[in-house]
Amino acid sequence: MAVAREGETQSSQFAPTLPSTIEPSSEGSNTKGFSQTLQSFGETEKVQLSQFSQTLQTPVASERRCDWVLNVPEPPGLLSNLKSSFKKTVLCPLENKIQCLGKHPVPAVVSILNVIFPPLSWCKEYNVKNLKRDILAGLTLASLCIPQSIGYATLAKLDPQYGLYTSVTPPLIYAMMGSSREIAIGPVAVVSLLLSSMVPKLEDPTANPIAYRKLVLTVTFFAGIFQAAFGLLRLGFLVDFLSHAAIVGFMAGAACVIGLQQLKSLLGIANFTNKTDIISVLTSICQSMHTLNPYSFIIGSSFLIFILSTKYYLARKYKKLFWLAATAPLLSVILSTLVVFLTRADKHGVKIVKHITGGLNPSSVHELQFNSPHTAEAAKIGLIVALVALTEAIAVGRSFATMKGYRLDGNKEMLAMGVMNITGSLTSSYVATGSFSRTAVNFSAGCETAVSNIVMAVTVLISLEFFTRLLYFTPVAILASIILSALPGLINLSEAKYIWKVDKMDFLTCAAAFLGVLFVSVEIGLLLAVGISFAKIILNSVQPGTEKLGRLPGSDLFGDVEQYPIASTTPGALIVRVKSALLCFANANFIRGRILNLALKEHDEDVVENGDQDRVKLVILDMSNLLNIDTSSIASLEELQNELESNGMQLALANPRWHVIHKLKLANFLKKIEGRIFLTIGEAIEACLTSKNMLPI
Repeated sequence: MAVAREGETQSSQFAPTLPSTIEPSSEGSNTKGFSQTLQSFGETEKVQLSQFSQTLQTPVASERRCDWVLNVPEPPGLLSNLKSSFKKTVLCPLENKIQCLGKHPVPAVVSILNVIFPPLSWCKEYNVKNLKRDILAGLTLASLCIPQSIGYATLAKLDPQYGLYTSVTPPLIYAMMGSSREIAIGPVAVVSLLLSSMVPKLEDPTANPIAYRKLVLTVTFFAGIFQAAFGLLRLGFLVDFLSHAAIVGFMAGAACVIGLQQLKSLLGIANFTNKTDIISVLTSICQSMHTLNPYSFIIGSSFLIFILSTKYYLARKYKKLFWLAATAPLLSVILSTLVVFLTRADKHGVKIVKHITGGLNPSSVHELQFNSPHTAEAAKIGLIVALVALTEAIAVGRSFATMKGYRLDGNKEMLAMGVMNITGSLTSSYVATGSFSRTAVNFSAGCETAVSNIVMAVTVLISLEFFTRLLYFTPVAILASIILSALPGLINLSEAKYIWKVDKMDFLTCAAAFLGVLFVSVEIGLLLAVGISFAKIILNSVQPGTEKLGRLPGSDLFGDVEQYPIASTTPGALIVRVKSALLCFANANFIRGRILNLALKEHDEDVVENGDQDRVKLVILDMSNLLNIDTSSIASLEELQNELESNGMQLALANPRWHVIHKLKLANFLKKIEGRIFLTIGEAIEACLTSKNMLPI
């Protein structure tokens, strides 16, 4: 008599054995007979596996599996989780670096420097070929950056040179600390619009331009502080509060508002509203049409057509002419300046840039306002601008990093952006971030590393030092044309259609952001987008759905009967699953009511159709989705159990997660449901409906 070894189960008797009919084939054997023998072996194996499955479903095996559910170790608590998170994010990296410093100081220092300055990791492989490509890309980038920077500075209601200053210091700092190799740093349209729409509520840029400039630099400092703090504390998830749909709508709305604002310069209108909503702007245009300057309109519109045709026709049809699209804004500035100078169009009402202060970035440390009555408001604006700037920069950086096949570290990007904006605020620069249009040009020009940013910054610096005098006769209309030519890239209609197709609630967020920016203000648009996103989260959390489950044919899997119409229900049992990962005070009573109503409805229908014998006797709550519960939800489960009992039904729980079963044990809830808790739904049905110890109904 054979004795089972320790650790063997009863199922070992069902282990498939090779039939004795199978023998090694000899030359000339009957292939057909051999295949029939294999088929017979397969059928024998299926029978034995079926017997093995039935053995696992015996009461003894089921009880053992229930013990697995109940006898689990205690899960880590809140304090333990906080300590673990802090250790992983802060202490462990520091401990590792400190240990390495003690054992191998030189490699440890190099490793730390590589973390702080990512370019050190790729500079070893840098060669002359890469340098040539980066120089070409940097020069191409500068040709686009110079006119755009001047235009964006005027959009931010600052003097033109501040846009150029912003294209010097921040790109140099980012080139040393940033991890993206393609992103082009400098002023952008959306951030300039945010500043020009929010800061003037505190200081009037026309009546007091110096105070306005100081406040913008203070906002830049606070934006850098917030960005650096997000990176150091690994708070990158805060950027995700601006959802993809919200960003698409906000960018499109901002593009329309910026375009409407530029009509003042393009049409040469003298009096124009300071409001940004579409109704006020269109009203102002209609009222000021009699002051329209035809010369400004002709210059601006003709060069706008030139820039758009090179960008959207020539560059797409002839890929090698990408440089023409990139340099078209600079060519437009040069040609329009010559036209105005030669024709003296400024004498006929064409507004020109006039004097641009040249030279290196002056220090602005003394201009930061920390004792001003507007300091708190400046910090609030800085937080909003920091989030929007980070969202745009990280989205741009990640998209191009994916094309090049490397990973972008979001926390390092935040730290780099923060340091560059803090430094920028000390050197007369306003908020800088990654520009999608300039990054696309940088990528198309063949940049290899962030050296292209350095080349661009040096080129802008040389222009500040020697060529600003040549821009005296540059018409303001051409700056409006350059800004208008960059706006189509901010409006993504295909993405809006995709959002509408996939998720109507997301499209509502997108539309709210767009309409809020367009018809009210930039702040209201952002607030609506974030508010609807939070409302969506709260609605899904407070009123989650429930689904009735049925067994899928030929399997032990259970699925939603509406999603899988072929799923069959079990007579006498109602299986319910909650569409939420959290059962808490906010949704416990709602879920209890949904389950009870569904159970009573099924109970009454079964009584009418099949009589009292096949009515619902058991309600099985599949808890596989629930990651955690609280005391309010436990109280609701107790109420549900009592209400079901009063209607002749019982409650059973299947597949509870770690934290859930631990709290149910602490609350003594298992005794109240008489231990009806199981590892799977199938075991719950087997134990409660087919065992001899039938539920006491």
